[in-house]
Amino acid sequence: MIDYDQFCRIKRFREQGLKAGQIAVELGLDSRTVGKWMDQERFQLRLPGLRTSKLDAYKNDIVRMLERHPYSAQQIFQQITGQGYIGGYTTVKDYVRKVRPRPQKAFLKLFFAPGECAQVDWGSYGSVAVGNTRRRLSFFIMVLCHCRMMYVEFTVSQTMEHFLGCHQRAFEFFGGVPQKVMVDNLKSAVLKRITGQDPVLNPKYLDFANHYGFRIVPCGVRKGNEKGIVENGVGYTKKNFLAGLNPGDFKTINPAAKLWLDVVANVRIHGETRKKPIDMFPEEAACLSRLPEHPYDTGTLSQIRASKQFRVVVDTNRYSVPAEYAGAKLTMKAFTDRICLYHDHKLIARHSRSYGRHQDIENPDHPKALLEQKRKAKDQKIVMRFLTLSSEAELYYQGLQERKLNLLHHLRQIVGLSEIYGQEQVARVIADALEFKAFSCEYIANLLEQRKRINTEPGVLHLTRSEDLLDLEIKAPDISIYNQRGSYDE
Repeated sequence: MIDYDQFCRIKRFREQGLKAGQIAVELGLDSRTVGKWMDQERFQLRLPGLRTSKLDAYKNDIVRMLERHPYSAQQIFQQITGQGYIGGYTTVKDYVRKVRPRPQKAFLKLFFAPGECAQVDWGSYGSVAVGNTRRRLSFFIMVLCHCRMMYVEFTVSQTMEHFLGCHQRAFEFFGGVPQKVMVDNLKSAVLKRITGQDPVLNPKYLDFANHYGFRIVPCGVRKGNEKGIVENGVGYTKKNFLAGLNPGDFKTINPAAKLWLDVVANVRIHGETRKKPIDMFPEEAACLSRLPEHPYDTGTLSQIRASKQFRVVVDTNRYSVPAEYAGAKLTMKAFTDRICLYHDHKLIARHSRSYGRHQDIENPDHPKALLEQKRKAKDQKIVMRFLTLSSEAELYYQGLQERKLNLLHHLRQIVGLSEIYGQEQVARVIADALEFKAFSCEYIANLLEQRKRINTEPGVLHLTRSEDLLDLEIKAPDISIYNQRGSYDE
């Protein structure tokens, strides 16, 4: 679009003999624009709205169709195409959006008295290293609706024990309990909703609420705006605390979140109240209900069966139980920090809960009974082997028992000797040992060693040469000693 001054200059340059391209360079215009205006005798200003469109003939029909029914742009395009429209779908869609703007829902602004209400929600943000693996990073938020004081706790799970445990620690953080808690329709809070009836609450969460004295208020289905306060808190946590954060390991993130609450989140000027949550908190804290004398048992119960290796599996991790409960049906109580296992209401195992994956956690005392049982079976085989050595082995066994010796030690040694010297030799030695009442594996070993030696009776002395007999000298006996003895007698 050019103005009147530019039109006059185009005409003047043309009179001077310049071509459209040359005039365009001089005026900084497109050569096609210059060429168009060079042929015009008069300057005519184009007014807005005078531009025609292929859709102009159908615009009134479109308005009437929308008044009768909320047709989509595609439906209207199909109808007017059948009436002769030759334009594009985008032109129709833009016009429908213009004459029928998308309606925006209106929401009431909610106000809450001090201590009246808190809102809770879960958030998720990527993953975090836990031991030898990575887990999805979740965070629980509770916000007091009047003062906007916020509590945040990070977890790697959103199960019931975590849901209740986070509630419990949030109440301890605030030092009291609000009158009601607004929650989303997650399964930990609402099991199902039936049109025209009250929502069916999770009985575990309802029992928890009765213990702490608050009322559960579920939001309507797809009515997240009803708990907009905590949803804003989730967004604020992601943008302010988590954005650009690399926690490295899960153990470090909750201490960092606590520091962030103390020095940033709860001391900022809130965009809605225009005050610091920490400054408004004393007024709300005075209206909170007192915490109960005893905390609620947040553990969740489930039935589980131990394997042949006396293990139970929880979230891919294996935990040991005493060996005598292999294959038994057990009751498991899961907490956020520990796993407890029961048999007939008796606690048989307790482990710190692992959030790694495929870990084997064993209590060193659990396999002792099995090892002892195997040791006893092995010892029993030794006794049976010893008793088969001879018919008198049982009597010798009783003799060893009466002397209160280390019975198995002596039996093992004697059975071992039978493998070296043979069963027949050991049987003969046992008979000899019974005769002399000698009860010891050392005595049996000595007898076997003695019997092993070759003992021959002494024979006649043979000389190599007969002449040697002539060289033998025998001294005459000294009989004087007899005389001496006689003198003594006198």
